[in-house]
Amino acid sequence: MKIVVLDGYTENPGDLSWSALEQLGELVVYDRTSYEESDLVAERIGDADVAILNKTPISKATMDQCPNLKLIAVLATGYNVVDIAYAKKKGIPVCNVPNYGGYSVSQFAIALMLEACLHIGHHDRTVHEGKWQNGEEWCYWDYPLIEVAGKTYGLLGCGRIGIHTAEAAKALGMHVIAYDRYPSQAAKDLGVEFVELDDLFARSDVLGLQMPLMDFNTGIINKENIAKMKDGVIIINNSRGQMVVEQDLADALNSGKVACAGLDVVSTEPIRADNPLLKAKNCIITPHMSWGSRSSRQRIMDCTVENVRAFLAGQPQNVVNK
Repeated sequence: MKIVVLDGYTENPGDLSWSALEQLGELVVYDRTSYEESDLVAERIGDADVAILNKTPISKATMDQCPNLKLIAVLATGYNVVDIAYAKKKGIPVCNVPNYGGYSVSQFAIALMLEACLHIGHHDRTVHEGKWQNGEEWCYWDYPLIEVAGKTYGLLGCGRIGIHTAEAAKALGMHVIAYDRYPSQAAKDLGVEFVELDDLFARSDVLGLQMPLMDFNTGIINKENIAKMKDGVIIINNSRGQMVVEQDLADALNSGKVACAGLDVVSTEPIRADNPLLKAKNCIITPHMSWGSRSSRQRIMDCTVENVRAFLAGQPQNVVNK
């Protein structure tokens, strides 16, 4: 059994071990291959039985060049980089890691919200630049400070990650509402109020995007839906950048309709120099890192090993293209 990891660096920059995968077959690990369609992908898969990837795409053309490929394992929950329909046609199961970063991603969402409300990074910089020691007042703040208790946190999506976010928001004294096509009893038991989509836009003081990318939510944060929101709404997105029409959000930030955005994802990653959000007012952007705690990545590693082991035992698990 030959196993190739196409872009292992993000999952394991050196603080984890590939040894458990090495025990399952002949393993080759590449730190990076390509984030775009490339002949190099098929070249590196070669005659391997198992291809493991994070963001390197595996297309129809790649699969056709790799006739020995029997399993595709994604080091993530999202699997849009794989042509899963064609993989199914060829009898290649594609498996993912369905639950690994719930706490890390929800923690990061709350951190983005608190940064938007308190501007801690900005004030730290001004202190180091000498503003406090050279000022006349014993304290200062350059932006209005927002207390979140009593405000409404709206969740676009309330699955595993959304529930953890809801728990944290409620602990801060917030009321949590959510839109989800499949409302869970666990969220209801927590006290999450499920609402229609327009109600979510209209009632949220903070709107958090925590839903997988789908046809219906691609570009859902656009000028029409932003117009339905409260003046001064805060938008948090550490889900998928394609859910946002970035020029529309930039315009809303620059006009003040949206008070602040906290974004860990953008539509094209790495971010392009011409992304309008880079120059928008009050826009926090981090480099798709909310999932990256060591604990979270170890769970990815453990689940991926189990996915490969289950496949070898003839009982594939976490298959997304059944």
